[in-house]
Amino acid sequence: MAPSTTVPSASAIEVPETLLKKRKQTEKAREERLAAAAAARKANKTKRKVNFKRAESYVKEYLSQEKEEIRLKRAARSAGDFYVPAQPKVYFVVRIRGINEIAPKPRKILQLLRLLQINNGIFVKVTRATQQMLRLVEPYITYGEPNLKSVRELIYKRGYGKVDKQRIPLSNNAVIEQALGQYNILSIEDLVHEIITVGPNFKQASNFLWPFKLSNPNGGWRTRKFKHYVQGGDFGDRETNINKLIRQMN
Repeated sequence: MAPSTTVPSASAIEVPETLLKKRKQTEKAREERLAAAAAARKANKTKRKVNFKRAESYVKEYLSQEKEEIRLKRAARSAGDFYVPAQPKVYFVVRIRGINEIAPKPRKILQLLRLLQINNGIFVKVTRATQQMLRLVEPYITYGEPNLKSVRELIYKRGYGKVDKQRIPLSNNAVIEQALGQYNILSIEDLVHEIITVGPNFKQASNFLWPFKLSNPNGGWRTRKFKHYVQGGDFGDRETNINKLIRQMN
């Protein structure tokens, strides 16, 4: 006969109610997490498709513009005329001079342009007001018309966004969508397109971009840095030659 014992067996022990509730809550939270992750994956897949289609449409738009410009140049040449390109819509402005001996008015304009340090760069919409401002601070800056390649390289390589007054790298499209989604700017390609075409939400897109922090140009500045560009110096309007400077500084 087996000896009797007062120790209950494992099957006879009832699980405490609190532990059962905790297990149910944990299981429910796990299921909710898995469902949310699956929904997020599905949403991201849909967003990727939308962004890809948009990028494709932008490429077609850029190519058609390029072909149209080539056609107009050829038509003008065959007619014996000169082709005059359209006025620039956007400038890329770089600060090249420090804070010494700056009058109050140019100092204030540089603050408004967010050019607080040497080699800071920003995109500016070309209007009569901005052209007058740039003329007043011309000895401290250089600027010109950036092309698509320059805009894309700057944003992809040195692009940072302003999120809650903090400088956040544009490591994924979620950062852009969070800040500019209400303006239908969902990806980096949307941002590039808005800047290069000077779209209706250019102001919001430009203000979202933190001023670019560029390096000194490869090979250094010209010998007469503080003379105008056309006189062999560096400051002032350099038109499309700004793209060469961007390559050296990016």
